[in-house]
Amino acid sequence: MKSNLVALVMAGIPTAVMAQSGPTTLAMTCAQARGIVASQGAVVLRTGPTTYDRYVRDGSFCALQETARPAWVRTADRVQCPVGGVCRSVEIDNGQ
Repeated sequence: MKSNLVALVMAGIPTAVMAQSGPTTLAMTCAQARGIVASQGAVVLRTGPTTYDRYVRDGSFCALQETARPAWVRTADRVQCPVGGVCRSVEIDNGQ
């Protein structure tokens, strides 16, 4: 059972490493950053040395109970570049 836990933990490491080694918005123009999101639909972009997020073209790339909220990132040529959206939980109105 311990080996299964180690394998499970190790399986998550490549994802974290890949996310941190993706393209950085600081080294591209706003048009390039927007183009990547538009062409791929959903992509992890680094926005700084230790920050990153998953950006989406539209809500169809979000999970159930999520919606795409507008997102802006810093690029080489703009302080705020509207790249698309980020998926966030939908707040459910329970009538209270």
